[in-house]
Amino acid sequence: MRFHVYMTYIFSALFLCLLASCSKDESTELIDKRSGCQIDTYGSWLSPISASDVYGLSDDLGELQSVNGAVYFVQSDSSSDGRVGIKRLEIDGTVSEVVSTEFDVRAKVHEYGGSPFLGIGQSLFVSKSKDQLLYRIAPNQEPVPLTPNGTRHADCVSYSKGSRIICVREDHRNQGTPVSSLVALNLNFSGEGETLISGADFYSAPRVSPDNNQMAWISWNHPNMPWDNTELWVGELEPKGGVHHPRRLIKDRQGSITQPLYSPTGQLYFVADFNNWWNLYRINSKGELEHVLDMEAEFAVPDWKLGNHNYAFESDNTIIASYSRNGEASLIRIYLDTGLTESIAVDFGEISQVVKGENGIYFVGAKVTPEKGIYKVNGRGTQLIYAPELPILDPNYISRAESISFGSGEGEQVFGYYYAPVNPDFVPPKDSRPPLLVMLHGGPTAKASLAFRRDIQFWTSRGFAVMDLNYRGSSGFGRKYRQSIYGRWGKADVEDAVRAADHLVDKGWVDGSQLAMRGDSAGGLTVMSALAFYDIFKAGVTYSGISDMEVLSKEAHKFESKYLEHLVGLSTEEQNIYRQRSPLYHLEGLDEPMLLIQGKDDAVVAQKQSKTVFNALKAKGVPVAYLAFNGEDNTLNDPQNKITALEVELAFYGKVFGFIPAGEQADFTLENANNLKHDKSLSDK
Repeated sequence: MRFHVYMTYIFSALFLCLLASCSKDESTELIDKRSGCQIDTYGSWLSPISASDVYGLSDDLGELQSVNGAVYFVQSDSSSDGRVGIKRLEIDGTVSEVVSTEFDVRAKVHEYGGSPFLGIGQSLFVSKSKDQLLYRIAPNQEPVPLTPNGTRHADCVSYSKGSRIICVREDHRNQGTPVSSLVALNLNFSGEGETLISGADFYSAPRVSPDNNQMAWISWNHPNMPWDNTELWVGELEPKGGVHHPRRLIKDRQGSITQPLYSPTGQLYFVADFNNWWNLYRINSKGELEHVLDMEAEFAVPDWKLGNHNYAFESDNTIIASYSRNGEASLIRIYLDTGLTESIAVDFGEISQVVKGENGIYFVGAKVTPEKGIYKVNGRGTQLIYAPELPILDPNYISRAESISFGSGEGEQVFGYYYAPVNPDFVPPKDSRPPLLVMLHGGPTAKASLAFRRDIQFWTSRGFAVMDLNYRGSSGFGRKYRQSIYGRWGKADVEDAVRAADHLVDKGWVDGSQLAMRGDSAGGLTVMSALAFYDIFKAGVTYSGISDMEVLSKEAHKFESKYLEHLVGLSTEEQNIYRQRSPLYHLEGLDEPMLLIQGKDDAVVAQKQSKTVFNALKAKGVPVAYLAFNGEDNTLNDPQNKITALEVELAFYGKVFGFIPAGEQADFTLENANNLKHDKSLSDK
């Protein structure tokens, strides 16, 4: 018995020694002698940037307002499941919480919301996410609801002469389509309020003149979206109630008019894309239209949300304005008497919420580096005065964007940003190329920008190449480019994604056998369409991806209910364009692995769209996974859910492309995993 135990011990020891010896030899073989770096397959690189580093800390800053000598702003809180509160920033830089994240500040007008609060003196008027009532929140008092159940309010402004506030209302109390209007609400008591303006399908941006005698606003009607054709109106305000003599301005010009704002002297300014670009205009003393600054640049963004502010009056004679051009965001000072401009900042990827404070101009900025926060204009420069808590990232692991352009099938230029894999600890096996991840934004009228994104660095530091694509239809490149997808959604965007991948393969930058794509909402339709109609991509991931245009046309909320008429056209029984373009009806061509991620409470893209695709692919034998989250809508808000989704996405690519991601593996179920078609040469590396 003792002999048996002794021999067992000897054999175990020999085995461990042999294993250690093998490990040592293997380790030596996996070290690059020239660089001293470890040799490992793209995608398997150990990264210091975790999913928690991407989403674990709050960095989502929203609406800015100058109130009572301080700047108030909304910010989400990762420790509170991504709920949103309001903070107060003092002139000396100190920050305090004034509305807890437990209240959860969020407006849902047009479903996408925006502009959820207004500050007057010591009081805040705030939309609550759960019930969508507008509450008055005052010091040492319980919140008081001011609006009827079933109504939503946002984009409110003060009307001090009438002792009221004026808001955009969306009324959901009756069955059918909700009704939009502009209403005046009492500051202290709950009630119906007074309807000031109604009749159009949509309203936004009520703005009151400095003397409180006039109000300007924007309206539009189906099938237009606010970035298509809108109308600018003005009317006379009466302190006892009502708006008199409403009249539409500049009827002879058609375009997207947005962001009306009165100057300190009472002159009306606004942004419009009459010349293809969203430029700044004004109405002069004769009632005539004047072009303030003619630039091939965008001084506005698509109004998916209410409350966008791209410019503010620094003085009677100067405006501070932000614009984007070629993906870069800049800030300038415009001298109104001479038309001269002065550059203030050019090193930002995104600038938003440009507002006038008591002692200067403030804005929310995100640079091409990890720096982001609330900035103040300081002479000819800017000063960071508040930054949310963010993880510190080693710059050696950060990939820098390279602007890319290539031709479409119709000869148009298409744009994007390429990020190469970067990790100083690893080199790839000889003669190998990285997998490519093509990122597709939603909208489709959104955009990829140069603002630093930790989620992109999550991928590049692991050995992925990333292409952040501005396919035709993206904003930031003028009206013509924005509308170049009209009539061609599901075709032009798909072709652009395919050509982007081909372009990078032809340059020798990426592995043509390891091409993946991921997209949100409208970008998800591009993903599924590319997989169904082309053979170039080998995997796809969608977040609330649209798969059925026909269902979308019938079930879309009011804001987007006619959007397809522009994007695709009118569908008839004889020629059902929606079915022709919808990947759901062409799944016979979709044979590549998919991961579908979905919020169960999505009011924009119903959960059943993703579930239907999942069930069909599962029955067909395609490797497919489905991940759904309770309490989430069209965009994942809970940081923990975002972290989980990102970790599962990495594990999914590992299974599809045959590499083992470094670190702990996310647990998920991939149906039909035995049908994966690995490249054996990759698996052997």
